Amino acid sequence: MSSNRIVAKDAFNSIPAVNQKIVDKMITNELKQLNKKIIVLDDDPTGVQTVHDISVYTDWTPESIEKGFAEENSMFFILTNSRGFTAAETEAVHKEIAENAVQAAKKFNQDFIIISRGDSTLRGHYPLETKVLKDTIESLTNITFDGEVILPFFKEGGRYTIGNTHYVQYDEFLVPAGETEFAKDRTFGYSKSHLGEWAEEKSEGEYKTDQMIYISIESLRNIDIDLIEQQLSQAKNFNKIIVNAVDYVDVKVFVTALIKAINHGKQFLFRSAAALTKVIGGISDKSLLTREDLIHEESTNGGLIIIGSHVKKTTEQLNELMKSEIVQFIEFNVHLVLQPELFQKEIDRIVEETNHLIREGKNVAVYTKRERLDLGEGKKEEELKLSVQISDAVTSIVTSLQVKPSFIIAKGGITSSDIGTKGLMVQRANVAGQIKPGIPVWTIGDESKFPGMAYIIFPGNVGTITDLKDVVEMLNRK
Repeated sequence: MSSNRIVAKDAFNSIPAVNQKIVDKMITNELKQLNKKIIVLDDDPTGVQTVHDISVYTDWTPESIEKGFAEENSMFFILTNSRGFTAAETEAVHKEIAENAVQAAKKFNQDFIIISRGDSTLRGHYPLETKVLKDTIESLTNITFDGEVILPFFKEGGRYTIGNTHYVQYDEFLVPAGETEFAKDRTFGYSKSHLGEWAEEKSEGEYKTDQMIYISIESLRNIDIDLIEQQLSQAKNFNKIIVNAVDYVDVKVFVTALIKAINHGKQFLFRSAAALTKVIGGISDKSLLTREDLIHEESTNGGLIIIGSHVKKTTEQLNELMKSEIVQFIEFNVHLVLQPELFQKEIDRIVEETNHLIREGKNVAVYTKRERLDLGEGKKEEELKLSVQISDAVTSIVTSLQVKPSFIIAKGGITSSDIGTKGLMVQRANVAGQIKPGIPVWTIGDESKFPGMAYIIFPGNVGTITDLKDVVEMLNRK
C-alpha cells in the first residue's frame, strides 16, 4: 500500500467539529432561494446512491427532458452511461443533451443547473463532458460560465478531499487517489492526487494548479459563508473550484455560499460525485431499504446476480459470495469475444443454464472471467469497443430471460446501466433508496420487462467485502 497513506482517524481528528443544527438551518433556508431545475447527468447508474424518490430517465430526448422539467421535484437524473462511450460518442451525446435542455428551459421559462456526476475515484470522460456542455450552452444562450466546481467527496464510499488531495479509504487507511488501482484504469487513468494538479493533468495544462480556487476545510468548518462566496465571486473563464470535504456538513456549508453566489449572478458547471446532488437537491436522509420494502410478491423463482466489474473490491465481494450455499455460480469466459463463433456458443450456454436454474428456484450468479482482456499498449479505444460487445452479451442474458427472477442485482456501473436500459428496457425509474450505504435501488417503470421490480444497482467500487453476500441473503426467498 502507498507510503503516503494516512490513518483515517488521524486525519479526521485534526478537523474541528461544527454545529450541525446551525448548518442545517442555513442550508434549508438557502435552498428555498434556489429557483432552478437541477439536471444531473449520470455517467453510470450508481450516481443515485445518495438520493430517493427521484426520477431517472434513461434517454435524453426532448420529451424525457421536458417530463423532468414538468416534475414538482427540483431535480431529476439522466442516465447517459457515458463511461462506456468512446470520446466521440460522449461528445455527441453531451452536445445533444445541452441542446435539448436549453430548449426545454425556454419552453418552461425555467433556469437550470447541470451537474456532471462522475466517479468518486476520478475516472470518466473529464474534462470533455463539461467542456462540451459549456461550449454548447454558451453558444445557444447568453450564459457565460464563470467556473467549474470539482467536488468528488463521497462519504458512503470512503472518498475524502483533505488539503486539496483526494483520498480513497482502504480499511483504516486513506490512500491518495492517484496511487490506487483506479488511477491505473486503462481508459481513464491519471497520476495526480492533488485535485488542482489532477485538473491540470486532465486538461493537458489548459488550467493551472496555482491559479485555481480552493475551498478549504478551515473556511467550511468556520462557516465562513462570506469568504467562500467571495472566492466564488472571483471565478472567471471557467476556472476550476476545488472543494475540500470529509463530511456532508462541509458540502452543506459550501452549497449555502454557492447559492448566494448563483443568486448574485455567477454561473457554474459541476463535476461531482454523489454527495453534492443529495445536498443541492434537498434530499432528506432515509433508512436503508429492507426486504419488505423491495419484494412485494413472493415467487418460487430464484434471483439473478450479474457481476461485470473487475475492480479489486468486486472480486473480493464475489469471493465472499462464493461461500454462500444459496447461490449457483456460472463463469462467463468473455475472452472468447476475440472468437465470435465460440463467443456466441458461450452466450447461448449461459442463457440456457440461467433460465433453467432460476425456474428451478435457484439463485444464479453470472460473473465475467476475472482476468482483464488486455490488447496491449495503444489499444484503449479497441478495448473499449470490445468491452461494449461484452457488456451487450451480458445484457442479453437478461433480455433472454423467459422467467421473472425474484430479484436482480447488477454489479458494476456499465454493467448495471446496460442491463437496466437494454435488458430490462427501463425508460424511467424511481429511486427507491439504498439497500446498503452507497448501493441504490430502482423501482422500474410499467414500460419495462418486469414492471415494478426492484433493481439493485451495486457499484463496483463500493461496499464492504461482505455486502454483496449480505444483500443476496437478505433478498433470498424465505
